[in-house]
Amino acid sequence: MKHTLRSFFSICLLLLLTLAQAQETTPKGEPVKQTITVKRVSVTPKTDQKIPDAPLPLVAIDPTIIKSDSIPLKTDRYGVRVGLDLYKVTRGLYDNNYKGIEFVGDYRLTKKYFLAAELGNENKTTDDDRVNFTTKGSYLKVGFDYNAYENWLDMENIISIGMRYGFSTFNQQLNSYRIYNANPYFAETPIIPSGKKFDGLSASWIEVVAGIKAKVFDNVFVGFSLRLNRLVTNKEPDNFSNLYIPGFNRTYDGSFGVGFNYTVTYFVPIYKKKIVAKKVEEK
Repeated sequence: MKHTLRSFFSICLLLLLTLAQAQETTPKGEPVKQTITVKRVSVTPKTDQKIPDAPLPLVAIDPTIIKSDSIPLKTDRYGVRVGLDLYKVTRGLYDNNYKGIEFVGDYRLTKKYFLAAELGNENKTTDDDRVNFTTKGSYLKVGFDYNAYENWLDMENIISIGMRYGFSTFNQQLNSYRIYNANPYFAETPIIPSGKKFDGLSASWIEVVAGIKAKVFDNVFVGFSLRLNRLVTNKEPDNFSNLYIPGFNRTYDGSFGVGFNYTVTYFVPIYKKKIVAKKVEEK
């Protein structure tokens, strides 16, 4: 028991000595010093002076661009278009009674108007119930087309209406015929062979033409046209009528006829014109 009390008092005494030593090291009430780092910041004073902009580099400007009061939109090409009527060429491949060829062409006169022409030759044998005859001859058509289609940009398609004046020289050969029997009670009348020729024949007419041409490749156009014909003059032989006229087609015992062609043409440009879209007002 004595040893225990002695140990207890020794520990308390050691603690008291430790506390006394700590108070001498750090005096009571003295503030603890702290280190504060202060950074120096440079402040630029504000001024109302405006810094001038750097000068822009000089650029050379074409004076013609500034003075121009219009905007070129597209360029129209003027030239000659030539080609063939594929319908007449290919018809001879499946029709043994027909041989023919037609050359077509036009020249662009103004923005909307074209001078047009067709030159051809035909050899056709017509075999009807009462008559069989062969027609040979050549023809020429001249006129104009008006393009009613407003193309975009550099397109050159055509939707046209126009007129032609046609002239043909030809001959007819009567191969065979059959006399008309108004009362064929017993039998039909026999076919009578012939070989009579009629030379020096001619005819002229006017045509109303409506057609389309579309560019499929560079400078290559395909198109077709429908034609309504009206005879003006018709020189006929005695005892025979011109039932077929080269270039005019069948007359159907009258003065009217119809026609059709399917063409492929190639355009040969000669010169160009710039088209102005609109004028710009000067400010």
